[in-house]
Amino acid sequence: QARAIFEAVVIVAKKGKTVIPEVMIPLIGSVEELKNQKEIVVRVAEEVLEKAGLKGKQKYMVGTMIEIPRAALTADRVATEAEFFSFGTNDLTQTTMGLSRDDYTKFSKEYEDKKIFKADPFGSLDQEGVGKLIKLAVQLGRSTNPDLEIGICGEHGGDPASVEFCYNAGMNYVSCSPYRVPIARLAAAQAAIQKGEASSEANRTA
Repeated sequence: QARAIFEAVVIVAKKGKTVIPEVMIPLIGSVEELKNQKEIVVRVAEEVLEKAGLKGKQKYMVGTMIEIPRAALTADRVATEAEFFSFGTNDLTQTTMGLSRDDYTKFSKEYEDKKIFKADPFGSLDQEGVGKLIKLAVQLGRSTNPDLEIGICGEHGGDPASVEFCYNAGMNYVSCSPYRVPIARLAAAQAAIQKGEASSEANRTA
């Protein structure tokens, strides 16, 4: 997979286009796992780029998808090897809540009717549980690497409440299905405006 990515980069570069690939290692639970896989990516990348005469000229990034609670809890260590985090909120919700996304549909109506869950946790981010892990991981990761690029990928990226949460948690971006992009952009703009208004009110109060 790494070879395919960087061979494609070479083809595009030779056509005069500039791309900066971001290779994301999924489902890691520790910095050791990330380091092991990152070494493969870097070795292959350097080999392909050197052969093409692009070594030292072509930028690329290697990061990870945070989908396992242990990775979130040790994010300060993970950030020593990762150049970016992307929270895989679909799987992080499953692994944190001990729920199968497929199985949940069998009893979701009963849980939501009885208010056991406020909403479908696979549609709108569980801010009390999964959200706490995300906030902690953002803080830990940036304590090691202040410039760490952070975002989420998953259906939550198209949910307005989840987008607002991600903005307030200090993320750089959200990604989602193409048809939900307009909703996500609107939600991000509203979150930015609300934060700006809150900041202005705080300044007036002070």
